[in-house]
Amino acid sequence: MSSKQMENNLFNLRFAAKGMERNAKKCDKQEVVEKGKLKRAIQKGNVEGARIHAENSIRQKNQSLNYRRMSARIDAVAARVQTAITTKQVTASMGGVVRAMESALKSMNLEKIAQLMDRFEQQFENLDVQTQVMDETMKASTTTPENQVDALMQEVADEAGLELNMNMPQAQTASVGSASQASQEQEELSQRLARLRQV
Repeated sequence: MSSKQMENNLFNLRFAAKGMERNAKKCDKQEVVEKGKLKRAIQKGNVEGARIHAENSIRQKNQSLNYRRMSARIDAVAARVQTAITTKQVTASMGGVVRAMESALKSMNLEKIAQLMDRFEQQFENLDVQTQVMDETMKASTTTPENQVDALMQEVADEAGLELNMNMPQAQTASVGSASQASQEQEELSQRLARLRQV
């Protein structure tokens, strides 16, 4: 598959993921509408109508979750395609360097060989940094911070008038420590990538 075809596929994947996200938002809006109808039906004492609106609301919520799951899976595939495109570009560059090295070896120009070796090592370093950045981006996009999850659970419980037992201070502390370590690693990778772009 050519690079152009891979880039077209990447564009189509990203477009599809955005479409799934738009559909999920429509389902979210429809879920809210159905909840409103459910409330009005309960107020009027219309039990059968209320049941229908409750089923519709649940169906819309499930459909929204399905769209979001599919969007996340498509995003993951798109990230892999992006990695493949980058790898292919670096591989092509390394192939050119190898051919140049072969011609340099034939002429036994040591200075030229040293320059080519430097370029070869630089290509490997670029590939390593790009791969690490891609991995960190994937981790960041698929990991939900623990404190946000806990806060949302508490908020929903408070709205519903329920008591939520969340006695897990060790897990929270561990997640904060790992989050700061991950952000430090991300910062180091960003700095390396910035230095490589300046070269």
